[in-house]
Amino acid sequence: MADAARARKVADRIHETVARLLQGRIKDPRLGFVTVTDVRVTGDLQQATIFYTVYGSDEEREETAKALRSAKGLIRSEVGKALGIRLTPSLTFQLDALPTTAKTLEDALAQARVRDAQIAKAAEGAAYAGEADPYRHDDEADTVTDTGTGAETDVDQSADDNGTHEDRWGTEPGPARAAEGL
Repeated sequence: MADAARARKVADRIHETVARLLQGRIKDPRLGFVTVTDVRVTGDLQQATIFYTVYGSDEEREETAKALRSAKGLIRSEVGKALGIRLTPSLTFQLDALPTTAKTLEDALAQARVRDAQIAKAAEGAAYAGEADPYRHDDEADTVTDTGTGAETDVDQSADDNGTHEDRWGTEPGPARAAEGL
């Protein structure tokens, strides 16, 4: 089994060789505007998958796939000469789904931008239903309003270890003690 660095070098050499062959040597009229996007080689260097894209319609993609299948022997022999290794890997051509996936993601992002713009437009001039900052902060003291007099009183509550709460009026049983009936 070859190490990852060697497999990457073989993949790069295959990529360069196939791209050069498709650009100049292979003269099949069925061959469309092909771009080799990636080459992946197995760890034992026995198989190589060549990913490609074709600019055009589905019919042009099919014709290009047929042209690549018919030229596979020539391409493999040239790859073998360029690599100079004992065994030439078998080649498989795979249409790359990356451009289609990228187009789908770009469309989804465009729809999200439109929706965000709609939400931002709807939020213009909107006001909070309650306070602007409804959360309590540590620097604010808790206050209790006496319903009889309407006066506010600061309350300092702290729980001790036995579950009772102490405030300025004395000790009251906490929730744990109240449930036990103590």
